[in-house]
Amino acid sequence: MRKASVYRNGELIGSLTEEDKTRYIFEYNDDWYRDNSKPAVSLTLPKSQKKYESKYLFPFFYNMLSEGVNKKLQCTQFKIDEKDSFGLLMATSQCDTIGAITVKPVELV
Repeated sequence: MRKASVYRNGELIGSLTEEDKTRYIFEYNDDWYRDNSKPAVSLTLPKSQKKYESKYLFPFFYNMLSEGVNKKLQCTQFKIDEKDSFGLLMATSQCDTIGAITVKPVELV
């Protein structure tokens, strides 16, 4: 299992978890959910207290990844399998992303 914290402009939105290669979970942080002035992370993940589950990495997060030769270069540099979208997301989305969202790995004990 791997887990990441999701931020919007440096403020915690929620968490993204890869239980295994076919089970992904996104859930909003309670404080973010309760604040009506805070937007949803995307139209496909509206604010809710429920956990969103998917058999694949949610399209919103997948679309944060590079494609083509840039993806190949990043995978080579970080020694990540090209099919490991979650690993690549955690390695490349910690800062300087296109947009307000960043994704940072959580160390599990």
